[in-house]
Amino acid sequence: METMERSKRRDRRSYTPEFKSEIVDRCRAGDRSISEVARDFDLTESAVRRWVAQAEIDAGERAGLTSEEREELSRLRRENKRLQADVDLLERATAFFAKETR
Repeated sequence: METMERSKRRDRRSYTPEFKSEIVDRCRAGDRSISEVARDFDLTESAVRRWVAQAEIDAGERAGLTSEEREELSRLRRENKRLQADVDLLERATAFFAKETR
């Protein structure tokens, strides 16, 4: 029985905002489809579609969180997690010292 070869997963790549903007501009020009642009630059079609959708949101053409709002939300979530850890630590310390004074 033949074994099916799995397609090798790509390493996660990161792209500069300038590169993403260039790709979005090429897609929006209208002379080539998103899939053609993705194939030409060896990108995944889903990533290019996300970049185009995010650009539309940032431009106010589509509903959703803008890039700045997403950054602020993630910053606030990190801060909330840190503050919650501080509160938990203080609660444990209070309980410890309350037992010590009895």
